[in-house]
Amino acid sequence: MMARSHCYCFSCIVTICFSYIILTLASPTLHFCRHDQRDALLKLKDEIPVDERYYPIQWNKSSDCCSWEGVTCDDNSGQVISLDLHNRFLSSSLKTNSSLFRLQYLRYLDLRNCSLQGEIPSSLGNLSRLTHVDLGDNRLVGEIPASIRNLNSLRYLDFWGNTLIGEIPAWIGSLCHLRYLSLGANGLTGEIPSSLGNLSRLTFLALFSNKLVGEIPASIGSLSHVEYLVLTGNELTGEIPSSLGNLSRLIELELSQNKLVGEIPASIGSQSHLTELNLEYNDLKGKIPSSLGNLSRLLNLRLSANHLVGEVPSPVGNLHKLRVMSLENNSLSGDIFNILANLTKLSDISLYSNNFTSTLPCDMSGFHNLEQFDVSENSFLGPFPKSLFSIPSLHHVDLGENQFTGPIEFANTSSSSSNLNYINLHSNKFHGPIPESISNFLNLIVLLLSHNNFSGNIPRYMSKLVSLDYLSVSNNMLEGEVPGFLWKLAIVWLSHNSFSSFENPSSQETSIRELHLNSNSFQGPFPLCICKLKRLRILDLSNNLFSGSIPPCLRILSVSIFELNLGSNSFTGTLPDIFTDAIDLSSLDVSGNQLEGHLPRSLINCKSLEVVNVESNRIKDKFPSWLGSLPSLRVLILRSNKFYGPLYHPRVSIGFQSLRVIDISANDFTGTLPPHYFSSWREMTRLTEDNGDYMLQFANGTISYRSMEMVNKGVDLWFERIRQDFTAIDFSGNRISGKIPESIGFLKELRLLNLADNTFTGNIPRILANLKELETLDLSRNNLSGQIPKDLGNLSFLSYMNFSHNLLHGPVPRGTQFQRQNCSSFLDNPRLYGLEDICGKRHVSNPTPQQTEDVSELEEPMFNWIAAAVAYVPGVFCGLVIGHIFTSHYYEWFH
Repeated sequence: MMARSHCYCFSCIVTICFSYIILTLASPTLHFCRHDQRDALLKLKDEIPVDERYYPIQWNKSSDCCSWEGVTCDDNSGQVISLDLHNRFLSSSLKTNSSLFRLQYLRYLDLRNCSLQGEIPSSLGNLSRLTHVDLGDNRLVGEIPASIRNLNSLRYLDFWGNTLIGEIPAWIGSLCHLRYLSLGANGLTGEIPSSLGNLSRLTFLALFSNKLVGEIPASIGSLSHVEYLVLTGNELTGEIPSSLGNLSRLIELELSQNKLVGEIPASIGSQSHLTELNLEYNDLKGKIPSSLGNLSRLLNLRLSANHLVGEVPSPVGNLHKLRVMSLENNSLSGDIFNILANLTKLSDISLYSNNFTSTLPCDMSGFHNLEQFDVSENSFLGPFPKSLFSIPSLHHVDLGENQFTGPIEFANTSSSSSNLNYINLHSNKFHGPIPESISNFLNLIVLLLSHNNFSGNIPRYMSKLVSLDYLSVSNNMLEGEVPGFLWKLAIVWLSHNSFSSFENPSSQETSIRELHLNSNSFQGPFPLCICKLKRLRILDLSNNLFSGSIPPCLRILSVSIFELNLGSNSFTGTLPDIFTDAIDLSSLDVSGNQLEGHLPRSLINCKSLEVVNVESNRIKDKFPSWLGSLPSLRVLILRSNKFYGPLYHPRVSIGFQSLRVIDISANDFTGTLPPHYFSSWREMTRLTEDNGDYMLQFANGTISYRSMEMVNKGVDLWFERIRQDFTAIDFSGNRISGKIPESIGFLKELRLLNLADNTFTGNIPRILANLKELETLDLSRNNLSGQIPKDLGNLSFLSYMNFSHNLLHGPVPRGTQFQRQNCSSFLDNPRLYGLEDICGKRHVSNPTPQQTEDVSELEEPMFNWIAAAVAYVPGVFCGLVIGHIFTSHYYEWFH
């Protein structure tokens, strides 16, 4: 029995060994590298050297090339069938004769994110066995080569993230095996070819972030297998094709950031697999179709920035899986929270900038997944939604610009579990004190409470908000002392309250970069503690009652200061010469004080300076022509001071190439201006597009608008924000003489021109008719002569003119612009006529035709001499006769 068992075991071992030998002999050698393939790969390595610091290619002859990293061979033939070098820093280009194209059996090619440059070589089309090509995220240029059409087996084609140009070739529609096509993030132009509808096996189509135009082809609705359709970020027009409703397998539909019009097709509601619907930033109108309520798998609904109207349809309340609802920037209305009540999985509710009304639900704790809640810029009303702030996952709340009322109080919540980092309650009707419960939000970074009716002091328990970085409580009724812990914050807005004093910083460590204290009740000398804020970028102390001198210690801030506003106080003395290192200073405003002396010459070092406003002081200095060399200076306000002397010096460059607004009115400038005086003011000669933007500066994450005061159309106006396209020249109220320079006609961008109250002579330059954007023209109170140029009537934007108190003569032009002016705009020009329609007959003397007037001017002296001669000759004759008679009869008469 024992021998039999040993015999059996030996038999099994022999059988196993024999089977292994047979199998080994019958199988081909695995990973046997062909020499031609190996040589081609090594040559390719030399052609596109890899930066060894990033991800070196370890290829050499000592090992089988089929075992090299990124290389896969066919088990039978040893031919290379796959090459994957993605994420290598090749930083080279593929030549047409590259060794890559010797790998004729290649099926899979992945060179994405390799920093490849140049054009896609046409030789790529010779690798006819390719099924997968990925050249995405490189620096490739040029057009898609036509040779790609030869790749009849291609299933995957990805060229996204390059700089390809030209149109999408129609022949791509003949690659019938294609399942994945991504051409996004390039510079492709033209229309989407309708032939793409032939790709019946396509599951992924991405053409996003190009420059494609035209309509979305209806044939796209034939892609019955497509799951992802991404056309975001183009210039597509027309309506969304209803045929897209046929895409029954669609999971994501992304059509945002185009110019699509019309209504949202109801057919989209039939796509039962849809999880992402993104139609943001188009020109869609009409109502949201109720059929969207059928999209039971929808996770993200993004319809923001369109022109949608009406109420959100109630079936939307059936989307129980919805995570994101983004409807902002539309004109939607109604009570939306009746619809949202059951959508408890929502993490993001963005409804801002609509017309929604009603109150928020009393209990909002059911939205237990909520992270972001933004209903700003609507008409929501009612009390503060206390329950909203009990949701632990919440990190962003924006209730700004609504009509919420009453005091605020936050629900009891564990300070350690709260994720809330952003609260915006600005521009409502909240009142009462800032509650102590706000100190529970230890992760709070931004707190915006401005434009309400909060009262009392800033509570000291807010010092517990150790993460707070940005606090805005401006435009309230707060008062008292500015607490010292605020110096630790980065941005503080306390403007338009009644604060009156400062507490010293709670520690030596200060981080503050912006301090806005304007329009409060501060008085006394400049607070020296501000000089210790070495990181300060923006300081606004304007419109208070500060007095005394501006301290030289501000020199410490000059290295970092970006905007300095000390206007509308009672500072005296001189403006200290502290700007030597202020290379970042962009705006300086010390207007409305009692400063004397000269402008500090250290301002010449402020190469970033855009705005200088010293209006309404007592500064006595010559015109600062040296400021003309500052490359960025856009606004210069010297109005109402004691500046004196000529504006022009022959040996001094005029400069001011970036100037857009200059007001030097109400000073004592004298002298004449040469004809070329305005020729270097280049910024006013360029016509800019009227896009409604304002002069502003973006710093530390906040926007700072430029403001100023100026006479416009005869009225003293405060410009809270200065438009980018606004240009103005006000030289009024000086003693400038001579002719108005002809070069002023080159300032095509000019909107306001005021030369009143000077001693200009000569004619009104006809070249003023070139100022097509001119809105205001005031030439009153000068010594101008000649006629009013009739071409000024062609300036369609010119709404205010004043020619009064000059020596003008002749007819007032009969254009519409002139007929709309007030009678006072032409007064005290004795020889000006044709004012009946403007002033009425009772205000106008009998008009004299110009010819008669001119002739009468010539004939009047002659007539006087003739009359004198006519009177003189008979007078002499009569005198002699009477004298003779008198002498002849004198004795007889008197004796």
